[in-house]
Amino acid sequence: MTKATRDLHRPAAAVQSDAPDRADAAAALRLLREWAATASPEEVATLDPLVGRLLPGQELSNYPALGRAYPEDFVVDDDYRALLPDLQNGPSSLIRGAARPIQHVGISNFRLPIKFHTRDGGDLALEASVTGTVSLEAEKKGINMSRIMRSFYRHADKTFSFEVIEAALADYIADLKSFDARIQMRVRFPMLRPSLRSGLAGYQYYDLTLELVEQAGVAKKILHLDYVYSSTCPCSLELSEHARQYRGQLATPHSQRSVARLSVVTNPGPVLWFEDLVEMARAAVPTETQVMVKREDEQAFAELNAANPIFVEDAARLFAEQLMADPRIGDFRVMASHQESLHSHDAVSMLTEGPTFASESLDPQLFASLLHAG
Repeated sequence: MTKATRDLHRPAAAVQSDAPDRADAAAALRLLREWAATASPEEVATLDPLVGRLLPGQELSNYPALGRAYPEDFVVDDDYRALLPDLQNGPSSLIRGAARPIQHVGISNFRLPIKFHTRDGGDLALEASVTGTVSLEAEKKGINMSRIMRSFYRHADKTFSFEVIEAALADYIADLKSFDARIQMRVRFPMLRPSLRSGLAGYQYYDLTLELVEQAGVAKKILHLDYVYSSTCPCSLELSEHARQYRGQLATPHSQRSVARLSVVTNPGPVLWFEDLVEMARAAVPTETQVMVKREDEQAFAELNAANPIFVEDAARLFAEQLMADPRIGDFRVMASHQESLHSHDAVSMLTEGPTFASESLDPQLFASLLHAG
């Protein structure tokens, strides 16, 4: 006799106090399985979809069976979108780790084509690599990364300048409800450069980064340039000449490909064009690596290096001299790396002006990033 049958012969109070035992549960399970084995999927789903898991072979499956074909005709409306989970914007109870503010969180190296103004009044389309970050308060779980991209794309069809980047930055500060934000946009900027003597010309590509930083409502525009040049060691040059003069011994001074990164804060007022910063670097250290070279150009380059031997300390000061003379430039930082052909290590230097780039600690890989792969 089952519990249901026994209950027919018991007072109501007794039925309420008599909890089902294991035998009752087993009998009910057998009955449910017998019914589910002959019922249609619709009948099972109407009763409870979980009943399907009681059937042999379906214990670990979801029921009803999930669709496997991609629903190309499915359209998302506002009501459906409102149902979608959003863990990144979840409550602070979901925070993992220390509930501390994060100074920078965002995306790095998303790419899109961008137009730039050139100094001669033209426009140039270049592939840009964008890094965008915002600050995150301690009680917030996270941000929606795609909002950074969307805010940038809203302005991507315009010819870019710092003013347009400012508009994109303002958009995603508003979208993400953040106090501080930063955009970096990295490009390779081409300039046609003549050879030294042969009359040929070729394009030199300069790694340039536009950076806009906003903190507590104050925006700062920064321009970074990687300038690649040859550095001939003054000491090695003198020792080579000594060997020639006193011993009739042929000797050559060592020189190497070198990289300087000039980072400058631009002051309000007249535009500091990309081309202007490149020309300042070239005026400071004229031994820029060459693009198109014939024999007469190679000889000329050897003579140019001999006329401009340079230690890494000299390079930092020569670049600084040019930057300090231009009123369009405020704070700046000069980093130089001479990738020695004499030694198995590099010679490096850093010179900063103003508080923007002052730092007690250095990224361990900072100078390693001063590398031109060719």
